[in-house]
Amino acid sequence: MKGKLLKPMLILIAGPYRSGTNDDPVLMQKNVQEMESYALPIFRAGHIPILGEWLALPLLELGGSSKIGDDIFTEIFHPIAVRLLQKCDAVLRVGGPSAGADEMVRVGQELGLRVFTALESIPKVE
Repeated sequence: MKGKLLKPMLILIAGPYRSGTNDDPVLMQKNVQEMESYALPIFRAGHIPILGEWLALPLLELGGSSKIGDDIFTEIFHPIAVRLLQKCDAVLRVGGPSAGADEMVRVGQELGLRVFTALESIPKVE
């Protein structure tokens, strides 16, 4: 839906984090960087971009997570994004296959959020 909005949206950028990485930290960081590549264009369109990883990764460190998928990871990683969605206005789904990103879209839809699958479909703020 093109057009202009009067109010900025808080938009969760959801894409693969672990998918296709075999939990290789370098590849997971590349996935984060890919999601982050959408943040500045979203900001320049007048909105507030956010990644769940921006909140989850520091909390994992503070919580003492020692490896991807451990109990602390499971306690924090997806749950923080689900909580965050309750404050968001929209989700931008990017990247390839990802059960986690698809879950964020599903939760977003249940919450009645707008779901975008292309940057170009996000309306600009006047």
